[in-house]
Amino acid sequence: MFAVIKTGGKQYKVQSGDVLRVEKLDAAAGETIQFNTILVVGDQIGAPVVAGAAVQAEVIDQIKGEKTIHFVRRRRKHSSKRTKGHRQQLTLVRIKDILATGADATGVKAAVGASSKE
Repeated sequence: MFAVIKTGGKQYKVQSGDVLRVEKLDAAAGETIQFNTILVVGDQIGAPVVAGAAVQAEVIDQIKGEKTIHFVRRRRKHSSKRTKGHRQQLTLVRIKDILATGADATGVKAAVGASSKE
């Protein structure tokens, strides 16, 4: 069975055992988290979400993405150049279980994005 989850402003099609790189979540390595914003589970399509459905995942690690280079050069100004780099903070998760119903009674911590006050 597959599901479509939404986290970090993106949608992911997942199955049990998949490993994902998602936007940084506020969870430590080894913790079990639960995604509650489920758009599709098997043949059930949510409007906008499937009620009572959840996907449980295990946090593998907190990582950084590959570096993206931002190079700025102003036209007709020969000495005006600037190079900046950025590495996005990500969370590596492994999908453990897809629950079509009964997600409220599991007692697993909900997946919440990290605060931007760091």
